[in-house]
Amino acid sequence: MKIRTLLALVAAASALSACVDFGGSRPPPMGMNTGAQPRMNAVEGSWADSNGLNSTFNAGRFETHTTDGTNQQMASGTYTTDPSGTIQINLYSNIKRTSSKVNCFLANPSQLNCTSETGGHFSLNRQG
Repeated sequence: MKIRTLLALVAAASALSACVDFGGSRPPPMGMNTGAQPRMNAVEGSWADSNGLNSTFNAGRFETHTTDGTNQQMASGTYTTDPSGTIQINLYSNIKRTSSKVNCFLANPSQLNCTSETGGHFSLNRQG
């Protein structure tokens, strides 16, 4: 009798342990949103500033080109979006030959407000 009881308990424990997730071995179900995941696509696309430069955000890559017909690349880099919605750009200026960081946020779906690490402010407007 003790062996039967022991086997039943082991079988029950095995069945229950199959239902327990011990730390992220599977992604959450499709419908769940924990709120901590950034909206990665909100900034993707083409943006223009008041100085006649076009910036493109695409799959984590950032580029700025002139719109004077030469399409000269002025800057390039990478960007990420943190859980608060801040877009963090790490860019390299081809003109100044320097690296810098810029933080931006979407003021609305068509305007991106940015602050450079030196405190300068500028805005980009969505194109198309």
